[in-house]
Amino acid sequence: MKQQLEKLGFSPKESDVYLALLELGTAAVSDVAKRANINRSTTYIILDSLAERGLVSTSENQNIKFFSVTPPERLLQYMQDLVKKNTELVGLAHNLLPELKSLYIGVGPKPRVQFFEGTEGLKTAYEDTLTSKETIRAYASIENMHKAIPSYFPEYYQRRTKQNIAIRAIFPDTVEARERIKHNKEESRESLLVPSDKYAFSPEINIYDNKIVFMSLVEKFALVVESQELADALKKVFELSWAEAKNLNKKHGSKNKQKTG
Repeated sequence: MKQQLEKLGFSPKESDVYLALLELGTAAVSDVAKRANINRSTTYIILDSLAERGLVSTSENQNIKFFSVTPPERLLQYMQDLVKKNTELVGLAHNLLPELKSLYIGVGPKPRVQFFEGTEGLKTAYEDTLTSKETIRAYASIENMHKAIPSYFPEYYQRRTKQNIAIRAIFPDTVEARERIKHNKEESRESLLVPSDKYAFSPEINIYDNKIVFMSLVEKFALVVESQELADALKKVFELSWAEAKNLNKKHGSKNKQKTG
């Protein structure tokens, strides 16, 4: 039950205090602290916080403050109120978006660098690629992508395709890559495979519009660089890589290339 409460947003100590009071019924802070195995001052702060959320009620008897858990249905109502409030905040953010975007664009041509960490940081970087107004150029390792964020793909591919954002990608030739490129047409992808014994790599690079996104899928961080000059240069480097990857395919008699059709 404690784990379920934590999924609802309770901290571990809040869960302990809430469950202790639920078992005690009505109790003074010292009794709750003892049952929850948390010091008295911390327990008092937590009880006040739960009371502010309407999950705990208070009463006094002989100048002693007592606490009781409100009916469990109140917890459901609290979560429903929270969802409603967050929905309203999402609407507010949506209304603010045009103005925020105008300010964001108004930064001007000065290069901009953003750093993101962890799994959520990688997701943020991938989500930014869905703003692309042109075909994305990418160096990527399929197995490292799927290993880093296993629950994110292929739903990301579907959303990219739905938004009519195509991609040209160079992959190391692996079993996972060969399996993925079978879906090239339905995922708006054109790809080339390069020998993994010579050209294996784990980081990913995406180039689109005025941006270059560098992602370490092993160390889990992303660097988004906004610079038209650098983006244009790396697009040319990619075209050289693409041409050489084609030559490698021809040289080895490979039929690795899969077109979108």
